Amino acid sequence: MIKSMTGYGIASFDSGSTKYTVEIKSLNSKFLELSLRIPKSFSDKEFQLRNDCSKQIERGKVNLSINVEKADTTVNAAGIDKDLLKHYYAQLKAVSEDLNEPTHNLLQIALGLPEVVKYDEEIVSEDEWKIVEKTFKQALAAFQQFRLDEGKILEQDAKTRIGIILKNLELVEIEEPKRVPVIRERLDQFLAEAVGREAIDQNRFEQELIYYIDKLDITEEKIRLKAHCDYFIETLKNDDANGKKLGFISQEIGREVNTLGSKANDANMQKLVVGMKEELEKIKEQLLNVL
Repeated sequence: MIKSMTGYGIASFDSGSTKYTVEIKSLNSKFLELSLRIPKSFSDKEFQLRNDCSKQIERGKVNLSINVEKADTTVNAAGIDKDLLKHYYAQLKAVSEDLNEPTHNLLQIALGLPEVVKYDEEIVSEDEWKIVEKTFKQALAAFQQFRLDEGKILEQDAKTRIGIILKNLELVEIEEPKRVPVIRERLDQFLAEAVGREAIDQNRFEQELIYYIDKLDITEEKIRLKAHCDYFIETLKNDDANGKKLGFISQEIGREVNTLGSKANDANMQKLVVGMKEELEKIKEQLLNVL
């Protein structure tokens, strides 16, 4: 079963005093491009989050965000270092008096100097991290399920299109024997007009006809095309991520279809080959979004 690289998952937990929300979304990419938007208080957990995402998500352009909403929005209590404030103020006052400058704004200036006003750092407890981690895993599970559901749609679409290619191959096999009489008649008419029917050596003509028809034989291409299509369907069923492998198989299918087209030498067969190419191009477009 294949997975889509497009995914979305969200989960939240409300403890009453705090609401935690984790959101994961992704688009297709050749590699894992992970962008994290998390509160500063969880910065020490970034490596763990990246490690978990790389193992579980594998590929895709992924955005992970963690949002923490406090019921009490009061800013963390601030403290003033009085001794440092007095030290700054005294120095500012002395310089102002030496320069004969006004001193009425010195307190405001001193409050803006480094380390005078200090805010309590928000510390995340281990229990709080466990809540966030559990919420993250729930969001990741929803994200993976989304990918699986999308993958089922892509899988069914690919199977349908491979089925059309195989059906066209069956029609090609029906049309193929009709080519020989047409080719024989066409060559015979050409030679008759070019050198005259009496001058045609029938034995040599038959030898050249066999050689020409042998060059147009598509038996091997039909066998390989059927085998590649069967292998494609078989690979769709595997549990591993198979987007790249399916891409390689589709390239092989394309080679055989192109060779069929170059050897067809028949309008009806060419139409069927064009239909195969059209379905194959749609498959390749869908595979760009397969993990």
